Amino acid sequence: MTRTLRRSLFAGASGLAVALSLGLGVGAAAAQTAPPQEEASEIDEIVVTGFRASLTAGLDAKRRDANVIDVIVAEDIADFPDLNLAESIQRVPGVAIDRDAGEGRSITVRGLGSDFTRTRINGMEAQATAGGTDSSGGANRGRGFDFNVFASELFSRITVRKTAAAETEEGSLGATVDLQATRPFDYDGFTMAASFQGGYNDLSESWSPRTAFLISDRFGENDQFGALFSVAYSERDSLEEGFSSVRWAPAAAPGATNSGGFCSPVGVAPVNPSGTANGASAANCATGVARPANTAANIAAYNTANQANVFIPRLPRYGRLSHTQERLGVTGAFQWRPADSTLFSVDVLYSKLDATRQEDFLESLSFSRNAAAGGQTQIHVREAAVENGMLVYGLFDNVDIRSESRFDVLSTEFLQWSLTAEHDFSDRLRGSWYYGRAESNFDNPIQTTVTLDRSNVAGYSWDFRGNPNAPVLSYGFDVADPTQWEWRQTGLAVPRSEIRLRPNSVDTLFESLQGDIEYDASDWLTFKAGINWKSYDSRSAEMRRTDETVVPALPGGTTVANISNLLTGFGVNLVPAGTPTNWVRPDLNAIASLFNIYCNCDTGAAGGDFRLTGITNGNARGSNRVINEEDFAVYLQADFNTLLWDMPFRGNVGVRQVQTVLNAQGYSSTGGGTLVTGENEYMDTLPSMNLALEPVQDLILRFGVAKVMARPQIGNTFAGTNYLVPVTSLAATGPNFTATIGNVKLEPFRATTYDMSVEWYFAPESLLSFSYFYKDIDSYIQILRQDLPYSSLTTLNPSAFAPGLCTGACSASTIFQLTAAVNTEGGPLKGFEISYQQPFRFLPGPFSNLGVQLNYTFVESEIDYCANALCTAFQTEDLVNLSPVSWNATLYYEDDRFSARVSAAARDSYTQNVPGRNGNSIEGKQETLNIDASASYQISDQVEVTFEALNLTDEFNHQFVGDGLERQSTSVYHHTGRQYFVGARYRF
Repeated sequence: MTRTLRRSLFAGASGLAVALSLGLGVGAAAAQTAPPQEEASEIDEIVVTGFRASLTAGLDAKRRDANVIDVIVAEDIADFPDLNLAESIQRVPGVAIDRDAGEGRSITVRGLGSDFTRTRINGMEAQATAGGTDSSGGANRGRGFDFNVFASELFSRITVRKTAAAETEEGSLGATVDLQATRPFDYDGFTMAASFQGGYNDLSESWSPRTAFLISDRFGENDQFGALFSVAYSERDSLEEGFSSVRWAPAAAPGATNSGGFCSPVGVAPVNPSGTANGASAANCATGVARPANTAANIAAYNTANQANVFIPRLPRYGRLSHTQERLGVTGAFQWRPADSTLFSVDVLYSKLDATRQEDFLESLSFSRNAAAGGQTQIHVREAAVENGMLVYGLFDNVDIRSESRFDVLSTEFLQWSLTAEHDFSDRLRGSWYYGRAESNFDNPIQTTVTLDRSNVAGYSWDFRGNPNAPVLSYGFDVADPTQWEWRQTGLAVPRSEIRLRPNSVDTLFESLQGDIEYDASDWLTFKAGINWKSYDSRSAEMRRTDETVVPALPGGTTVANISNLLTGFGVNLVPAGTPTNWVRPDLNAIASLFNIYCNCDTGAAGGDFRLTGITNGNARGSNRVINEEDFAVYLQADFNTLLWDMPFRGNVGVRQVQTVLNAQGYSSTGGGTLVTGENEYMDTLPSMNLALEPVQDLILRFGVAKVMARPQIGNTFAGTNYLVPVTSLAATGPNFTATIGNVKLEPFRATTYDMSVEWYFAPESLLSFSYFYKDIDSYIQILRQDLPYSSLTTLNPSAFAPGLCTGACSASTIFQLTAAVNTEGGPLKGFEISYQQPFRFLPGPFSNLGVQLNYTFVESEIDYCANALCTAFQTEDLVNLSPVSWNATLYYEDDRFSARVSAAARDSYTQNVPGRNGNSIEGKQETLNIDASASYQISDQVEVTFEALNLTDEFNHQFVGDGLERQSTSVYHHTGRQYFVGARYRF
């Protein structure tokens, strides 16, 4: 669906809805009397039933608060409006989400990604880490929050705080997201509910269960005690299929981002590859590989393809990813009110997400490998066609083909507990105390990749001319015949088959202690003060084999057929004619059993060393690091609620002072892994003000201004870059030569934010609002990349990049890509939100049960990214993860028994990485439109049947790399199918 059509759909729906409301509903609104304005700024707990009631409760909370917030409230007991927390939050204006394996994982608020957004659970900052596909960033090793760890049924309310207040913890440029679990005093007495659903995915054609249960009661002589327990469990089996390229890269030199160019025909100057390395000569590209004949066709094809400004797919491939998931969530809460003035609350939240992922790819790997790895410099180009800077068609000889299978076992275990004490010392003086601890343990104990190979294939081709996202790939042999494949053991020429073992883990721990006091100086003025101490500890680890490219020989009598199986039925309605849909893939279990690959030992056979190392292993060393951060903050704030010339006027003004102390530890590339530590300390003074004025009844004008900060990211998985850990890394064995330098002295992101909004509550349960926001980002962190010979790296850091570390395929003149993170000037980010919500009670008959919720967000930014190492040239791009336009629309129907709704969520394309890897200016993701629907029918007061449908358009995850102008080369084009749920709920 085109961008124009998407916007037309939204414009048409919103225009019709607003016309209906203004044309038919305003008269009724004028005739009614609005309820009196609440003076309290606290948000009371509300138990609601139904989608309309959920919207109304959220609207009431938004209206009453002095800050700019949006609230989503559970529709019923243990029943959130969406099955995924991220997908619920995307209904909020300004919020867009990113999905992994078809499920919402992270959020962006007003153009600012997950690293700029803080998430609190039951009032405490926390981080949940999950594993993901490589194209989605892999395991979360940064500060972002993975919302797919938790079942939505565990929570009763989500609050998105878009403006800062002194009493709210620092650390966000975008928003603070509060997830609140249910407590027993939310209910009057005994409460119990249960639900069960069966889920079906139309791509995997599998059924999976989903169930939830909650019980709560109050007891004691005066109901002074309360206890609550809830549990949610689900399973999910899904497939993900499509094309990917692992980015595109220049076909030829100069620079470190290409793989050496194609093999030049005999007599063509300059000769490529030149010299005598790897057996190159005037007649041969490599040992045993003759150059193409000097014919007009060969020369024309070579000259067309072998250009630095022509980009080629690095690993063109089709693949299937098979996901299984088991998610368990448990909450417990205990409350005790010994007196009307005192309340103690204990909250416990536990979640466990267990998953496996099988990835099977059929790929050509020569285009991403250099001469030393037997790669691109051996390829003959027989035919070629270039469009828009891309080699969209090519017919090649001497291409290495690979069948690759990877298997991951993934587990995330999250445990948070907290204790809160609240006491009223008098009618004017109140205090509260809080301590909490949240621990997230992500473990990827098995991450195993095994390959089957076939080298120097003639007649391999790709053709993107018919479909740039799903090309025709022809391999030149029968990929479904195991006798056509090889197990290339140690001792053979490259490429050899590989066995990669990469277990890894990420553990994070938050501890928080807070004390607050409030004093009512008068009926309209309250002073607040508090202190907050917070500790954040993040530990990442990884181990690998010393050499993953050597494998043992097959025992006598064992063939490829014994260690492989057949993948069948791939790409229904996806791949074009001429592309294989069945292929031989490695049988991981058979190979593991045959070679005892999980023994963590040297089996004694050549190529059979399966010992795993971490710190001493240059390929794994960079993932072994520790970050410890302690923050101490104090704040003062004044809240007021008064009249300004007879107009209700409320707000807050305050200042927060925070000190951050960071300690980072990692291992550098010298001496087989040298311990390196670094420390940084900085102080921030963060004033804030929020004002809300009601000049006429039901119209609220808001203004907010604040200084805010967000602490530096720990790293960037998309960029392959460590930010904070003060270490160097070096990949000097090829085929890609890279180096990085960490920077513990990075300053945080800092900005001054301005918010202005107009909210018109023109009818019951209705809102029409406009918000404008401006963020002046004073300091920013970006990635610098430069191509340098190894000798220059040695000059830069003689110990980390010593000459002795550059051996074999590496020499002093070898070009390395050096990557580092630095502070730069930021730039402005500005935009607006329009929100409209209304039940159509003014319509006749059953149409009065209709209603709509619409929002539209526009954001723009102007960030100057350094285009070279000295920052003498710049490229202006949007902020990473910023979609200029996003919108959400929900049309619903609800009467006493039947409820139904359909929702659409769209976001524009956005950048994920600037500058991009492999010589690309940017990496990004294309626009998406997701449509969901749900319905329920109330059989009795206790029993309700439900139906839900997710991703009805089977939207593709479409990622690209490009030049930031015209070229957008597809790097990922995967889909996960549609998901359906049928079930029932029972209330006791």
